[in-house]
Amino acid sequence: MTTGPRGMLAIWSDVAPEAATDYLHWLTREHTEERVSTPGFVGVRVLQAGIPGTNRFLMLYDLASPAVVGSAAYLARLNAPTPWTRRIMAGVTNVARGGGAVVAEAGRGQGSCVMALRLDEPPRPDQDSLRSLIAGDRICAARLIEVDAAGTGVATAEKALRRGDGRFAGLLLLEGLNVPALEAALATNRPALAALGAADAEAVPHRVIFALTGAELASGAC
Repeated sequence: MTTGPRGMLAIWSDVAPEAATDYLHWLTREHTEERVSTPGFVGVRVLQAGIPGTNRFLMLYDLASPAVVGSAAYLARLNAPTPWTRRIMAGVTNVARGGGAVVAEAGRGQGSCVMALRLDEPPRPDQDSLRSLIAGDRICAARLIEVDAAGTGVATAEKALRRGDGRFAGLLLLEGLNVPALEAALATNRPALAALGAADAEAVPHRVIFALTGAELASGAC
């Protein structure tokens, strides 16, 4: 049976130090469960960026298809933010959000560390270049996402609570077992990055701090 491409949605936000505990409790005790229970959402990982002096968090959602970013069920959630979400949204800064199709990938699984490269232009899928990136030690997968600007850019009640979202046209995710391995893979594969349209993108390391799947929710585990 032939299936279409799967989707991903990436959302970054910065949080003040004094609000970090409330933010993380919101993510792990309400928000991610609400999102992953939405039709089309498969699972989520929450990651923290390795930027000294900054509390920057990334939510990476796996979607059953790229169309989920503009689906009626998801938009209904975005237009009915909970009281806790309203409080959190009022305090986050440097929000950047984009979702769409996984247009190319190589390798398997998910790493404990992820190098995320936001692209200003749509990515250029190149399977050989992705294979080059994952050939090094302690690297498990590379994924290239093309953002659906129209689906991501729909105005919603939740978005209106923030100070404006940053945008990006594509995203390269390199997944591995530790940050030095990710850094080495990027440093030794500059031609591959250029072929993918990521030569000038800033590479920021992220560490996974929480994960939740739809299967876990469906099991009723608590």
